[in-house]
Amino acid sequence: MRTKQFIVSIVVFCSIFICAAMSVFKFEAPNNFPKPFYDFDKNPLSVEKIKLGKMLFYDPILSSDSTISCSSCHSPFNSFAHTDHDLSHGIHDSIGTRNAPALMNLAWQTLFMWDGAINHLDMQALAPISHAAEMNESIKNVVEKLSRQKTYKEEFAKIYVDKNITGERVLKCLSQFQLTLVSANAKYDKVKRQEDTFTKKEQKGYTLYQKKCSNCHAEPLFSTYEFANNGLEIDTTLNDYGRWMVTKNSADSLKFKIPTLRNLSFTYPYMHDGRFAKLRDVLNHYTDEIIQSPTLAPQLQNKLSLTSNEKTELIAFLLTLNDKEFVFNENFRFSIKNISTPEGN
Repeated sequence: MRTKQFIVSIVVFCSIFICAAMSVFKFEAPNNFPKPFYDFDKNPLSVEKIKLGKMLFYDPILSSDSTISCSSCHSPFNSFAHTDHDLSHGIHDSIGTRNAPALMNLAWQTLFMWDGAINHLDMQALAPISHAAEMNESIKNVVEKLSRQKTYKEEFAKIYVDKNITGERVLKCLSQFQLTLVSANAKYDKVKRQEDTFTKKEQKGYTLYQKKCSNCHAEPLFSTYEFANNGLEIDTTLNDYGRWMVTKNSADSLKFKIPTLRNLSFTYPYMHDGRFAKLRDVLNHYTDEIIQSPTLAPQLQNKLSLTSNEKTELIAFLLTLNDKEFVFNENFRFSIKNISTPEGN
């Protein structure tokens, strides 16, 4: 009995020692941002876990044929979105059903995917991993493959006392890296910190934004992250009814998650199906092309009134939301050349 208690004590001691040895990463919300929704107490950030999450994010081992990684559709050079295709592409050149959304400021979101099908960041990666047209893999197989990789065995052993690689740990490490993707240093943010000033055109655009756009794209995140029908004509090939496909509530028909307006220069094409290549195309939709339907957002019951010059001014303001330091931050990148081959090869 004493021997058993001694062993338990040693394990507990080792757990404390190893946890203490890990470098704590303090998540600091920008001063002008609200309090994050993500519960960091349930997944405390560490430098080591963030590093491991970054490795996993860039490694195509997460897909069934090891050709598609998270970064395949979420490139750091595109604010972790995908500009090469209207719709996401997966294994064997399969085409998905939606445009890959940008990944940033995820700690302030509670529902994920265009339709809100995932209700926690720690579970979000399961969706693309298991999607037949994306990664077409299971988390069980992912764990088995990682367990055969020397580098991953070593990295997990550095963090976890029992050295086990589990699905939960894989998903939480992926979350840790993604939680660091905070974009809050655009010209707009510098203006708010009184470090810069808008030009006359940008200021006029800001005034227009506040009058015309802020109900759905609220500052400072530039989205409420709610769901809305913005009057798009349905694509009869995709037949995507958005949130309704999750809730089966007719009131949610044609509603999609409201995207952020940050980093728009890097996240085209726009809308859930990537139908618009340019910002002016988006504005033209809101002024001339809105389709009336029972679930259309109340703010859009009447088409937006914008002159050509006002559209130019509004775009000038939207460009102040580009955060180049975020997009070109080398700390968010990783080369898979640093990852080992399976043991025995």
